[in-house]
Amino acid sequence: MLSIPRLLRGRVLAGLTPRTLPRELLAGVTLLAISVPVNLGYAQIAGLPPAAGLYTLIVPAVVYALIASSRQLVASPDAAASALVASSLGGMAIAGSGDYLALAFAQAIIGGVVFVFCAVFNLGFLADFLSKPILIGFVSGLALDILVSEIATMLGVRITSSAGFLTRVAELIAGLGEANGWAIAVSAGSLAVLVLGRRFAPLVPWALIVLAGSSSLVAFTGMESLGVRTLGPVELGAPTFSWPAIGWSQWLSLVPSALSLTMVAMSEGLLVSRAFGERRGYRVNPDRDLLAFGAANIASGLTGGFTIGSSTSRTAAMDHAGSRSQLPALVTAAGTLLLVVFGTALLEHIPSPVIAAVVAVAVLPLLDVREFVSLWRQSRFELGIAVSCFLGALLIGPVAGIVIAVVLALVNLARRAANPAIDVLSTTESREHSLLPVEDEVTQTAPGLIVLRFAAPLFFANAGVFEEAVRNAVAEAGPDRLEHLVLDLEAVTDIDVTAAERFHSVQDWLSERGILLHYSRVRPDLELRLEHFSLIGDRTLYGTNQAAIDALAP
Repeated sequence: MLSIPRLLRGRVLAGLTPRTLPRELLAGVTLLAISVPVNLGYAQIAGLPPAAGLYTLIVPAVVYALIASSRQLVASPDAAASALVASSLGGMAIAGSGDYLALAFAQAIIGGVVFVFCAVFNLGFLADFLSKPILIGFVSGLALDILVSEIATMLGVRITSSAGFLTRVAELIAGLGEANGWAIAVSAGSLAVLVLGRRFAPLVPWALIVLAGSSSLVAFTGMESLGVRTLGPVELGAPTFSWPAIGWSQWLSLVPSALSLTMVAMSEGLLVSRAFGERRGYRVNPDRDLLAFGAANIASGLTGGFTIGSSTSRTAAMDHAGSRSQLPALVTAAGTLLLVVFGTALLEHIPSPVIAAVVAVAVLPLLDVREFVSLWRQSRFELGIAVSCFLGALLIGPVAGIVIAVVLALVNLARRAANPAIDVLSTTESREHSLLPVEDEVTQTAPGLIVLRFAAPLFFANAGVFEEAVRNAVAEAGPDRLEHLVLDLEAVTDIDVTAAERFHSVQDWLSERGILLHYSRVRPDLELRLEHFSLIGDRTLYGTNQAAIDALAP
């Protein structure tokens, strides 16, 4: 268990120097230009008002920047988290209603508490249960789910945002005849600018340019009267602290979705933080970063925001801009605060189809078919995990999809551990070598002796396999009388009660046949476990396999 003061040790805004200050300030302006339009889109995905997306850029961003050990990771809602918020809250309240907002705020607070708990108890390893296939399937499923809603918005077709995926697809198809031509035109123009601009001038904040240009076009042409939806009057102001007014039963009902959001954000956030730290030559503290995520999410829930994770795209953009500190997040927070206090009129005429286009361009790379093709070539079982998570996220909800995928991943882990490599080792020409080779059709390592290597921890799932392997090795030993069996236990890191019982059975079976059992390359911690289960007795432990051969079959 780690104390919070201990986690907070370290320099604030590490990486910032007087020489790099101008570059960091410029990077902050770039981050502001990117974050405002994207967060407006993510709020739309989550079924929340624009204010929720902007408020996550103020107090929560400052809290994260002042606590995190990562110098570059940008903490913000992302597409996957926004979609998970919408799907988990859609059946509990009407999107955009006061109850819905309160639930979103509470969900962020619960997630923040979970983050802090994980940081204090050093539980960052839990994120490892979200393997690459799980993340591929989960994120791709959410991306497709998002794209259906955004396509509907770009076409000017109204669908039920809280409905299931298949229902929304059916509503989209049924409403194609009522699509709005002006909405399609402004969306198509925005997509063209965003895609081509990103390709030929990636450093230009095209999303901000598109929003500003389309807002001006709507304001001067009166396109709203032609059926193009806009954000409308946005009543904002500086964020204020408030506690979500919901009952205890509602708090409890939010726990599963908050846990799912935390797992996804934890996995992606720690991986991205570590990757950029290694790339730029500085160390990160995963537990301190988890604490930063926790404090930021609690701050978000208390100040009108929603769940915060990490933004890989914006982190990469800051790295490309030369930023090596969290100062850009503080610049963005200050700029966003000025916007919500003095510049709300600038948001009123932003067309919803254009926001949908911005989100669609940001989300489309998450739907990566190439990853599924790669899994098809590498591992069919793990492809099945990815597809199960993909379908689960789409058809039965992201939370259930994650649960199913984690169960499948654990089954895969148990399947692999239950069928480890088991080899009868051969000998070498040089008696000075301690490691013995693995060769085909070897039945005895030396006359009257077998060295058998079991390459996995011994536990309930493979205890029977271990016993059967010993019996088969003895049965196939050939015509020469077998006197000794040496178990190479270097790869055995642990043994449980079930395996210990099978081990005793193996010992008795060998003893009945006059075969002496010995151990080699036993790890110190495993030796203690073997003694605990009374499995050593008067047996000799050899440091190397060659030493065992020299002693038993000279």
